[in-house]
This record gives sequence, C-alpha cells and structure tokens, in this order.
Amino acid sequence: MKNVLVDLQHISKSYDGQMVLDDLNLYIRENEFLTLLGPSGCGKTTTLRILGGFETPDSGRVMFEGQDITKLPPNKRQLNTVFQKYALFTHMNIAENIAFGLKIKGKSKEYIKDKIKYALKLVNLDGFENRMPNSLSGGQQQRIAIARAIVNEPKLLLLDEPLGALDLKLRQDMQYELIRLKNELGITFIYVTHDQEEALTMSDTIVVMNQGYIQQIGSPERIYNEPENAFVADFIGESNIIPAVMIEDRLVEFLGTKFACVDEGFGRNKPVDVVIRPEDVELTQDPSEGTITGVVSHVIFKGVHYEMEVQAHGFEWLVHSTGMFPVGTMVGINVDPFNIQIMNKPESEDEEAVGVNE
Repeated sequence: MKNVLVDLQHISKSYDGQMVLDDLNLYIRENEFLTLLGPSGCGKTTTLRILGGFETPDSGRVMFEGQDITKLPPNKRQLNTVFQKYALFTHMNIAENIAFGLKIKGKSKEYIKDKIKYALKLVNLDGFENRMPNSLSGGQQQRIAIARAIVNEPKLLLLDEPLGALDLKLRQDMQYELIRLKNELGITFIYVTHDQEEALTMSDTIVVMNQGYIQQIGSPERIYNEPENAFVADFIGESNIIPAVMIEDRLVEFLGTKFACVDEGFGRNKPVDVVIRPEDVELTQDPSEGTITGVVSHVIFKGVHYEMEVQAHGFEWLVHSTGMFPVGTMVGINVDPFNIQIMNKPESEDEEAVGVNE
C-alpha cells in the first residue's frame, strides 16, 4: 500500500449554525488521483479549502506526512491550489504569472527561467512566455494556472472544479492532459467536481459526498458497478432504482416478479432497493422470452446507443441499447443476475444522508 500523504481526522465545520462537514475522516495516498464528487453544498469544496489552509475546521486535525498542519497558513503548506476562475494576474505576462511564487521564495533568475520553460513544455504551451493572459483561450489560461502551480513542486495539487468554465470538447481534452501531468509529475491530485463523467474518467479513487457526509469511497469501477446506496447509484450515472423484497439469498422480488441475483446476507423477506443500470437491461423482440413484458414509450438516439423508456408493471424502465425498438413495441425484459445490485433501504432520512462515513 502506498504511503498515506494526507489524513483528515474527525473534521467538522459549520457556517452560521449550518453543519457543512460532520466528523469527516479521509486519508489520501501518495501519487493518488482522488476526486471529491457530489452535488452543490455537499461539503466537497469546504474539504478542499480546509486542506489548502483557506479555512480552519471547527474540530478535527489535518495531518500531512504525519505532521499536524491544521493551523498552518496556505503559503507554508507543501501544496498548491488551482481554482475554476484561473486567478491569473492580468497585468503580468505568462512568464511573470508562472514565476510569481518562485520569486516570493527568492529563487535565482536562472532557476526561474528554467522552470518557466519546463512548465510551459509540460502543459504544451511552449513559446507563450511573453503573451498576456487576455490573449489566451479559456483552456490555455487554465493550463497556465496549472503550470504556475506545478513550478512550485508541490507534493499535493488541489483542483477546485478547474474545468467547469470550459466547453465540452476542451474539457475532455483537459481531462487527458491532467491524467498525463499526474503520471509524469508523480504529484498527488485532489480534484473537486460535481461532474460524474469527469470523476469516472480521471480518478484512481472517488469519494462520493452528500450533506457533509461521505457516502462511498472506491475505484470508479466499484462506485459505478457496486453503489452502496440509492444516492450513489442515482448520482453516478443513470439507474433504475426499484423497491424490492429480498426473499432469500440470491433471490429477490420486485414488480411482482422473482429474479435470480448473486447477493447474499440481506436476510429473508427483507425490504431492499434494487439498482439496475440502463445498459444492463436486455430487451427481447419476442415478449414471451422476457422475465417480464413491457411497452416502449419513448426513444432517443444518443449516437453510441438508443435511450428507450419501457413501461412495465407500473415502472418506467430506462434502457440503453444499440438495438432500437419503436415506440409502441411490446418487448420482453431480462436482467442477468450479476447485474442486479441489492442495497439496504435507509431506515430514516438521516440515515440516508449519513451513508457510510468511513
């Protein structure tokens, strides 16, 4: 296991009596790309600001390489932050922007010149030294902001929704750039976003947050394929979430029909939720070949696949398929037992918010 670089211990923070983080515990390993993912107001940016030294927690400690840095100001921490708004100095050219932090540290002119060249090459903007920020596109400005951060050789780079202001194509290009930079530099990245696709594309580890609590921590594959509660399932990609009863191990009943599954240990006749991803729903042309039957009520072409809504047993199924069934078609519906994910039902709204905070 890689060494732990950062350890957030029992972090709580509230603003005007409103709890934003409640006893949050999280560790980050060296050279990890960890993404804090969740809706607005879930506490992800507050977590990042506490890490960066811009906020002080009401309680708890921020440990960095075994040292308590909770009270340390941002400029004394071995980290840099890249914000969504770039925060470039408009009256300085690109070279001066990148050199700013190094000058404050009293580095030599020769050292600074070498670092500027190195950083611009790294972000694919060679020869931009004398350009002014307002002459650059949004994507170029963002890369300069990243270059300015990495010349300081931080052990940890914090990125607060850095691609939020870019258009889709540019955002996708920058995602690959960030992965490349992380691999080349060997720096630990902590990334904040509410964009699920961004998190799934770039991360080694995703931390899903809601209402100040951690809901689930895991690899992109695990978070997507094995969500631990309905919030995670719904937030990470689209899902069919259906109330169900676990009859016994490996047998679940929903929509009046028994389905084989692979989950065990939920007890007998226990109310649960079932999660089935749209791409895991199999439609058959012959309705009699399906476990249940339904009628296609809506079709949209999405490029790679068709998105269909199928009304079946009082539930509106969302289906992604490369094959298209016209509206009004009667179809059969099958789901492989491995693609039926069983989740415990939360017993209260509070429990729903708390998730797994571990």
